Amino acid sequence: MSNVDSRRLVQKLWNYCDVLRDDGVSTIDYVEQLTFLLFLKMADERANRPLRSEKIVPDELSWQTLLDSDGEELEAQYRRILTGLAHEPGTLGTIFRKAQNKIQDPAKLKRLVVDLIDKEKWSQAGVDVKGDAYEELLAKGAEDTKSGAGQYFTPRALTAAMVDCMLPTPDDTITDPACGTGGFLLAAYEHIMRNHGATLTPDQRRRLAHGAIGGTELVDGTARLAAMNMLLHGIGTPNGPSLIEVRDALGKKPERRASLVLANPPFGRSSSIRMVGEDGRATREEREIERDDFWATTANKQLNFVQHIASLLEIDGRAAVVLPDNVLFEGGAGEVIRRRLLKQYDLHTLLRLPTGIFYAGGVKANVLFFERKRAREEPWTTKLWVYDFRTNQHFTLKQNPLRREHLQDFVDCYLPGKDRAERVETERFRPFDYDELIARDKVNLDITWLKDASLEDADALLPPEVIAQEIVEDLEAALREFSAIAEALSSRTTTTTVEGAMPEESR
Repeated sequence: MSNVDSRRLVQKLWNYCDVLRDDGVSTIDYVEQLTFLLFLKMADERANRPLRSEKIVPDELSWQTLLDSDGEELEAQYRRILTGLAHEPGTLGTIFRKAQNKIQDPAKLKRLVVDLIDKEKWSQAGVDVKGDAYEELLAKGAEDTKSGAGQYFTPRALTAAMVDCMLPTPDDTITDPACGTGGFLLAAYEHIMRNHGATLTPDQRRRLAHGAIGGTELVDGTARLAAMNMLLHGIGTPNGPSLIEVRDALGKKPERRASLVLANPPFGRSSSIRMVGEDGRATREEREIERDDFWATTANKQLNFVQHIASLLEIDGRAAVVLPDNVLFEGGAGEVIRRRLLKQYDLHTLLRLPTGIFYAGGVKANVLFFERKRAREEPWTTKLWVYDFRTNQHFTLKQNPLRREHLQDFVDCYLPGKDRAERVETERFRPFDYDELIARDKVNLDITWLKDASLEDADALLPPEVIAQEIVEDLEAALREFSAIAEALSSRTTTTTVEGAMPEESR
């Protein structure tokens, strides 16, 4: 199937999402329902193919039972299927874990089953067709920020550039501890197949499909999207072990290490636990993560992910991680972590990202590239190369979206696979020595040297609509920061009040 056919299929499915919005079905809920239904349809195709047929789901929970049902019985059968498959082990259980039917109108469910999904042969044209169509649907879903879908999505151009710098190989063990819908894992797999597919040994193929690539995701709905997305691309098996773990990656030490970590941990100031009391009122308790493999105890989620990923890497393992600006300059635990990272790891590259590329507005982020090394007295970081892709760069999600070619100069400067001693300084790319970095106040790595042209030349000012949008994004980001602080203060006040309260008899 061509790209045109893939886009046709996506548009066909996407148009129906607009119909279901009238019934209150959000974009992310719709993609979830497609996940369930596409899986059942593919399982039916596998069970009925003439050669090497494979029975994945029991007959009583099959796609055919949906085709044979109408009206309220169709809705009831769909619920029975979701409940039954949720108790299956492995990938099957991950995909259907806590699954619920969100399409309450039996007529619309029937149309989705019969007209939109059953008429297509999803297994006929090979793995990539289904996967590409699904990826496009997820990308469309990410644009719907009202549904929360955007929080799971890293711009494809950035994902591709990071993978191109890291050069994943068939012998790598690759993971993402906050994998969302699996974008980094799929990009790494596709890079390997594109560059090494013709020379892969049978053992390498088995390894890549059954455990060398996997991730962790906290949110059930997102984890099932990742599991299905990988399955559609040929990674893993329906009744084999799930390659996506559903849990909090920060909750415990890694059970196995990875040679390559690619990640964009969720943005947000702190880790918190949401609790609902007997009166139905919700509170949040700020949670400090304490682990004996961490360098510092903090409630800052991003700093904890830095420590987790550092611990996750095997010796000579490498990581590329998207992180917000506060990781570069925050004091206390942040300074402790930066000092350790510079001394015990080779923190060799930092890419400063522009605003306007994430679906969460106002985000100022960076990509940190570092490698784990064996213990020694001398610091492993000798030079940190900083590429400023933020100053005088302006992108928007619609009018001027980030494309892969925008990052080509950075990738060229990075010199993937070559000796970093061959790197050349440019206007945007500069090295900073270890001693210089350590001497900075609080080991602040938020380093800039380029001048903003709009501050010096009125003719260089952006169009008013772009400036207005940037102001809105900055205000939204500030509001999220203040909300997080208010929640943290509120939880501390509640805790203090509860701990300080005396029994009625003692008053």
